[in-house]
Amino acid sequence: MPLYKRKPFALVVQPDDLKPEELVFQIRFTKEIFRSYNDYLWRNNFYNRRIWTCKATGKGSLTYEEALVSEGKASKRIQSIPTEFVDFVLREVQFSMLNLKDLVDSISAKLQGPLTEGAELYGKKNGCLHPCRISKVIENDQGVQCEIEWLGNDHSHNGKAVVDSEDLTGRNMPFSKRLLKSFIRDSTFRNLPWVLHEGLAKKYGISTSPPEDLKCKFMALNGSVINRKRKRSEGKGTKEKGEKGIKVYKRRIEGKPDADGEDEGPGDLSIKYPIDDLLVPPCDEDNFLMERPSPSRKFNVPMDCVGDLLMVWDFCSSYGRLLSLSPFTLDDFESSLCYKDNTPSIIVESCLAFLRLLNIDDGETEDKKRKPKMVWSDCLSDFLETSCTAEFSKYISTIKNGDYSLLEVHVKLAIFRELLSRTLETDAFKDKLEEYIEERQALAATRRDEALEEGRKRREERERRKSDAGATEFQLEGSAEDSRSKKNAKKHKVESNIASDDLSNPSKREIHKLMKNGIKEQIETKNAEERKQYLDREIEKRPIRSTALGKDRNCRRYWFFRHDGRVFVESPDFKEWGYYETKEEIDALIGYLNIKGVRERALRKQLQKFYNKICYELKRRSKEATKVMEIKETLVRRSTRVRAPPREDPGSAFLKYVNKW
Repeated sequence: MPLYKRKPFALVVQPDDLKPEELVFQIRFTKEIFRSYNDYLWRNNFYNRRIWTCKATGKGSLTYEEALVSEGKASKRIQSIPTEFVDFVLREVQFSMLNLKDLVDSISAKLQGPLTEGAELYGKKNGCLHPCRISKVIENDQGVQCEIEWLGNDHSHNGKAVVDSEDLTGRNMPFSKRLLKSFIRDSTFRNLPWVLHEGLAKKYGISTSPPEDLKCKFMALNGSVINRKRKRSEGKGTKEKGEKGIKVYKRRIEGKPDADGEDEGPGDLSIKYPIDDLLVPPCDEDNFLMERPSPSRKFNVPMDCVGDLLMVWDFCSSYGRLLSLSPFTLDDFESSLCYKDNTPSIIVESCLAFLRLLNIDDGETEDKKRKPKMVWSDCLSDFLETSCTAEFSKYISTIKNGDYSLLEVHVKLAIFRELLSRTLETDAFKDKLEEYIEERQALAATRRDEALEEGRKRREERERRKSDAGATEFQLEGSAEDSRSKKNAKKHKVESNIASDDLSNPSKREIHKLMKNGIKEQIETKNAEERKQYLDREIEKRPIRSTALGKDRNCRRYWFFRHDGRVFVESPDFKEWGYYETKEEIDALIGYLNIKGVRERALRKQLQKFYNKICYELKRRSKEATKVMEIKETLVRRSTRVRAPPREDPGSAFLKYVNKW
C-alpha cells in the first residue's frame, strides 16, 4: 500500500447498508465507495496529488495510482528471491535498529559467509584476477590468510600461494542489494525498529514481541509496536499552556487539526485549482457565474456541412494571395453554395484558383499567347475524373452538362475539400508556408526585442529615480551610455560581418538577421504603440493554421476567425455548430466560464486576449447588417409613383462578386 508522509494510509471502509439500486461513486484504483459526490471528489483529488511514496522502492513524488503500479512491479521482482533465503532474511530484519543501508550490508555480508576450504574464488596475481581454490584457512595475529591453489582453464593445478582474505573475491550474493531493499520494505510496516507484518511473522514462526533490550522503549499493542515515550506524551490529554509558558501537545483527533492548527492528515487539505473541469465541486461562488448563452444556429447549409464550410472559406481567406483570389465573406460563400439558378462567380473563381495552383505544381506554366483554356466545368470534371476516387464519378456528367448548381451542398463541399487536400500537397503551398514561418519568426523576434528594450528602459528609469546623489546619477548615466555604445559597436560589427560574407549563398541564420534588421528599419520612425500594432498586424497577415480558442467544461470547442468576427461553437461530437454574434453574448460567455477548471480557465484567458478584436469585428458586422436592413426597408416602402431605377437587393450581392486578381 502506498505511503502518505512515509506512513500507511487507511482506505475508506465500504458501507454495510448499501442497497443494490443505490447510486454511488467508486474510485477506480482503490475500489472505495462513496455516497456523497463531494467526498468522492475530494478523495480523488487527494489521490491525484504527488505526495505518495512507493513502499517497495521508496520512490516519492508519485500519485496514488503511480505508487500502486510501482509496488506491483516491485512485488513481481521480489518473488524471484530463492525461498531458502527468505526465512534467514526475515529473522535478520525483525526488530533490527539499523538503517536500511546498514541492514542490507549486514545481511549481504552474512549471506556471502566466511571463507571455507574448497571454495572456488578469484585471487589477485600480478595485478590480475585468476581462478583459485582455498585449500586451507589460516588465522593468526595478522588476520585471516588462505592457502590457495591456482587453477587453469581445465581446473588443473598451477601452483600454490598464501594470500590475505582481502585479495580474494568473486563470491556473489544470490540476489542484488536493490532487490533485498525492496523485499525488506514490502515485508515490514515500520522501521527503527523494523517490524514484520504479523501474518508474515506467524508464517515463518518469528516472534512478534520486542526483545528484552527494546522492551523499555517499545511495546506491542494490538499487533503493532508503539513507542512508549510517544504514547505517554499523547496520553497527557488536552492540557493548555501553563503559567510558565510550557507548551503541551494535544491529542490529535482523526480528521481534525492539531494544536497549532496544522493538519497532519488529509482531512482538511484544500483543493489546489485549477483541476479538471468536471471535478470542480459545487460551491456558493457558482451563484456569481452567469448562465451560458444559447448560441444561434441559423445556417443555410445543413448542420453536418458547417465544419467543411468554415474550413474551405478560412483557407481561401487566409491564402488568397497564393490562390490569386479576392476575399469574400462567409455569408456570401454560404449563399453561393445554396444558390440553385446558376453557378455564382464565387464558386467558379474559387475552383479555378485551386485548379490553377494544381496545374502549376504539375509543371504547366501560364502562357498568354496560347489558346484559351476550356471552361471551368470541363477543368473541374477532368480533375475529378483523373485525380479523385470513384465517389465523385457519378457527378462528373452533371458538371460537364453545366448543372453544377443542381448538386447538393455536401457534394459541393466534398469537392472543395478534395481540392484543398490536394493543394496542401503542392510545392507552391509548402514554399509559401515555409516563407510565412520564417517571416513570422523574424517578426516575433523583433517584437521580443522591442519588449526587452522597453523593459530595459523602465529599469534604467527606475534606477535613475532611486539615485539621490548627483554623482551616482552621473555614474548611472555614464554606465548606461557605455553599455549602449558597446551594444551599438557590437551591432555594427555583426552587420559588417554579415555584409562581408558571401551573400549569394547566405545561411538561414544570416537570412533571419537580415529580415529582422529590415523590419527594424521600417518601424524605427514609429512610436512604441505604433510599432506594436504594426508587428501584430504583420504577424496576422501570415497565417500558419487556425486553432480553436479553447474548450469549456463539456469539451465544446470555440473558434474565432478574424475575417468574420463571430465566435463559433463546435459540439464535442463534431456534428453541431452555433455562433455568438453580439458583444452581450460574448460577455455572458466569459461570465459563464469557471476559472477553477483547467479548460475553462484557458478559454477565458484566450477570450479576454482577443476581446477587443472580437468586439471590433462584431461591431463592424452589426453596422453592415443594419445597413442591409435599411436598404430592404426602403425597397419595401418605395412608392410606385417614383420613377427612379430600383436599388439592388442586398441579399443577392454575392452574385456581383468579381475576382480582382
